[in-house]
Amino acid sequence: FLIFLSQKPKSELVRTSLRLLTSSAYRLQSECKKTLPVETCPTTDIQLVTQQVIQCAYDIAKAAKQLVTITTKENNN
Repeated sequence: FLIFLSQKPKSELVRTSLRLLTSSAYRLQSECKKTLPVETCPTTDIQLVTQQVIQCAYDIAKAAKQLVTITTKENNN
């Protein structure tokens, strides 16, 4: 992952996948922080936060799969 970020990828598909991966990771971190006792308040909807965490994890997996698929195809060419 860091190798991709250290250079600007030429492929728009790679850039798009990396943007999804990065933004989803930041969203996941933010959502997980909401579950900490310090930030938890009576108005925190834990079920909604859980759904958001699941969605972020899904988006991260999707972006990672896209990157693997793209790099595998590029390496085979």
